Amino acid sequence: MTTFCLEDLAAIIAARSKADAAASYTKSLLEGGPSRAAKKLGEEAVELVIAALEKDHKAVVSESADLLYHLLVVLHQSGASLGEVLEELEKRTAKSGHEEKASRRNISP
Repeated sequence: MTTFCLEDLAAIIAARSKADAAASYTKSLLEGGPSRAAKKLGEEAVELVIAALEKDHKAVVSESADLLYHLLVVLHQSGASLGEVLEELEKRTAKSGHEEKASRRNISP
């Protein structure tokens, strides 16, 4: 079992956001703007769906790692923290999924 966690990955992304784009994929992704990072996130999500439908365990693991990485890049770029996402998940898990989903429909943007 690994001790590596999403907070570790978020810290690595934050550090690499200050690197030179020629030396850091993370920095080059961030410099591409929100659309580039979001597009990569979407691509990884689709690749994970395909791997899941094909029941390819190894690919599911690999694509999940890609998806989590790109999600954290998008969060970083958006100024949102992993902590904020986890707080939101904690609130949502305080009730059943059906109740929580119904309550979101009643919230005006």
